[in-house]
Amino acid sequence: MDELDQHLQNFVNGNELHLQDYLGCHADGNGYTFRVWAPHAQQVWLVGDFNNWDKSLPMSKDAYGVWSAYSDQAQVGQLYKFLVKQASGKEIMKIDPLALEFEKRPGNAAVIVNHEPKHWTDGAWFGWHKRSNHFARPINIYEVHVNSWKQHEDGSLYTLKDLQKELIPYVKEQGFNYIEFLPLTAHPLDASWGYQTTGYFALEHAYGQPRDLQDFVEACHKENIGVLTDWVPGHFCINNDALAYYDGTPTYEFSEKWRAENKGWGALNFDLGKPQVQSFLLSSALFWLDYYHLDGLRVDAVSNMLYRDYDRGPGEWTPDQYGGNRNIEGIEFLHKFNTTLKGIHPERLLIAEESSAQVKITGRVEDGGLGFDYKWNMGWMNDILTFYSMDPLFRKDNFNLSTFSFMYRMSENFILPLSHDEVVHGKRSLMNKMFGDRPAQFDQLRNLNTLLMTYPGKKLLFMGGEFGQYLEWRYNEGLEWSELSDDFNAKMLKFNRSLNHFYLNEPALWQLEQEDRSVEIIDADNRDQSVLSFIRQGKVRHDFVIVLLNFTPVERKSFSIGVPYPGSYKEVLNSAWAEFGGSSMAKPQKVKTREEKFKNYDYQITVDLPGFSAMILQPDKVTIKRKRSKKHGK
Repeated sequence: MDELDQHLQNFVNGNELHLQDYLGCHADGNGYTFRVWAPHAQQVWLVGDFNNWDKSLPMSKDAYGVWSAYSDQAQVGQLYKFLVKQASGKEIMKIDPLALEFEKRPGNAAVIVNHEPKHWTDGAWFGWHKRSNHFARPINIYEVHVNSWKQHEDGSLYTLKDLQKELIPYVKEQGFNYIEFLPLTAHPLDASWGYQTTGYFALEHAYGQPRDLQDFVEACHKENIGVLTDWVPGHFCINNDALAYYDGTPTYEFSEKWRAENKGWGALNFDLGKPQVQSFLLSSALFWLDYYHLDGLRVDAVSNMLYRDYDRGPGEWTPDQYGGNRNIEGIEFLHKFNTTLKGIHPERLLIAEESSAQVKITGRVEDGGLGFDYKWNMGWMNDILTFYSMDPLFRKDNFNLSTFSFMYRMSENFILPLSHDEVVHGKRSLMNKMFGDRPAQFDQLRNLNTLLMTYPGKKLLFMGGEFGQYLEWRYNEGLEWSELSDDFNAKMLKFNRSLNHFYLNEPALWQLEQEDRSVEIIDADNRDQSVLSFIRQGKVRHDFVIVLLNFTPVERKSFSIGVPYPGSYKEVLNSAWAEFGGSSMAKPQKVKTREEKFKNYDYQITVDLPGFSAMILQPDKVTIKRKRSKKHGK
């Protein structure tokens, strides 16, 4: 068996991890060889610029269902497709599923390319990450859609080359240490934001050239910024000229129509139990990690891959062989996906966007998890945004929305997402979700962002939220950067910058995140005054911060809470300070303890807590007695 046969056998067995090296278009002597999987096609022709798009290059089929043809007329830069005579006899032009580049839209022909290998200079970045534990370090993600972060004066949107010049220094200055892009894969319609994928190995042409993304990632790594991307293995674009029913039969999709149809997205679901589909998706994921040096993938819509009844009503689905609603093929694929990728790249992050609680998402497969590193905490997001959008008069009756997620915070490794999904389709921007007039909205947005940065879990904020953009996100326009001429927005940006850097530099906010002792609730029962207080603890006992969140506009003067040690405490950050757009002109408070019981604490402090404020305190001079050793009695 030659090398090609071995890899194609791996392909049909579901074990090929570099499918793009064998299918698609490849330089071969003085020409190019083209290969495509279409097992039930009657015939396939290679058509393109090199043969006037006619049937002069019929392809031959092998035992693996792969068609191939060679052309010595094909040249770099030319366009091509496959003309497929499907099982029914219908002839249709199809894209190359393994293409590395496509032409500019509205065209969708693949481009013949010869990519020169890049000489990467980010070895130090990966060396450090291989030695470090990402669970015990800060992760603060800035979520970005490539084309709509900014636009040029002529109205054209930014590309990756533009972002390399402006986004990287902005992210570094603002205190984010990861950028997460909405899908970078090729897609036919901007309005899908990239989630209707057609090219699983191709960078979207509107974003730039492959080298542009490589250079962007390398430049980020040199500034100690990681780069993630959303990746969509659950469903794919239904367009007839793309993957859908490629050879006229269910090829990439399920054979059962009800399982193939993704009603919510108007897309088709991958048959994740089919070995060839597994090879395709595993190869795609590894390609983005290897070729572009990305630091991880956020897997979209994991629920769609876990449950047979996802987005379906009664009578629209059938149970699995055990009588349940589990998508067994999907679960097994995700086990294989995470085990494979973590085995090759243990330092890369694998993140699940998933909203249910029936299946454990994070943690090793052998320990009962799906194998993801992190799960988006959709429950926290929904509760918190509902809470902040309501009239403060009613928050005392719904105070559990601000505290309930403490109950399950250790059930998974969470990322707290204030993402793009929450600022579109009439949901309003983060700032405009806040109750009240404009000053009150900014007060509460600073409060919300403080909760985000101090609550246990890694952080994600969609672009525009850092300066309080009023309008919803629009995928075809840049952010409203002109709003920074408004004092409120400018000070909001300053506050978030201070808050982000405080998070990055404060070990108590991330050092023990996988341990229960990372958080200690001071008071989660103060419904009447609607003030939440808790402690975040670092490895060293004296390394902790105290967080107080006032969810009403009422100033709480001489407000008392319990503290763990006697001595003095200092206020290090307050969202109500005038420099951040608040109304408080007071100097940072420094308070001393008094010996008086407060719930589980022997000491109390008293502070003045402005309305809608978020306050962070640190120990100044406290006495921490060593714990007595039971063994030695001292």
